[in-house]
Amino acid sequence: MLRSLNVSLALALAFLGSLVLPAAAQQQPLRSECLAMANAPPRAMPVSLQRVAAKSQEVAITYVGHSTYYIDTPDGVRIGTDFNGAYRTGRLPDVVTMNRAHSTHYTLFPDPKIPHVLHGWGENGQAAQISTRVGDVYIRNVPTDIRRYFGEGSGGQMLKDGNSIFIFEVAGLCIGHLGHLHHKLDETHFAAIGRLDIVMVPIDGTYTMSLDGVSEITRRLRSSIVLPMHRFATPLDEFMRLIGQQFTIDQRTERTLKISRETLPGTPTVIILEGV
Repeated sequence: MLRSLNVSLALALAFLGSLVLPAAAQQQPLRSECLAMANAPPRAMPVSLQRVAAKSQEVAITYVGHSTYYIDTPDGVRIGTDFNGAYRTGRLPDVVTMNRAHSTHYTLFPDPKIPHVLHGWGENGQAAQISTRVGDVYIRNVPTDIRRYFGEGSGGQMLKDGNSIFIFEVAGLCIGHLGHLHHKLDETHFAAIGRLDIVMVPIDGTYTMSLDGVSEITRRLRSSIVLPMHRFATPLDEFMRLIGQQFTIDQRTERTLKISRETLPGTPTVIILEGV
């Protein structure tokens, strides 16, 4: 009788454990593959293995206007960056990110049919803390400071953590959007960003950062692809001159770039899509 009771108790405990373990697993923090790869030592892959490796799925990146790019993932998730509702093409995004520099970078009244609205600023003086997965994309942010009032010079009062660099990890790619960046990045920022294969950078040279400043960040990140945005009247050749000869320039006549891990260029390349 006692043995039968012990067996029943053991089975009950095993059943309860099977319920608790999945719940605990769901509560584990999401992990950034881009940070992991940035911190890992470089690994050489034999050419024979590279040739037989499975082909990565493509991500489509479309320039929509101002600082808004649409990122379409292989599983059909659409993301709109620095979204204010004015720059649109095709269907509504499933996810929008925003920064509050001024009204061309956010809206407090997004279309209610957009299921995920991510603000690059926090409330009550706190930094935004974004770490979420939507379909096949993991989204996180790195807070930066922002000038408190539109039009102030670089010496104007800064609002701490008022901007976010958003990072999208999908299909083996690490994609970053610098937002309305107002200051140089320090070592803690670069460490929090990790590796970026593709980076979207503002090149207006006035409202965000000087061309010298953004060019320095671009060179430091050493991404495979640089996508300019927020251009205004900035001469493209001036930006290209400042980032240096180590970048190839690829000016396109279409608004959409389709890219996979395998098709990243071998040398750092500035790709200027139609409309920029």
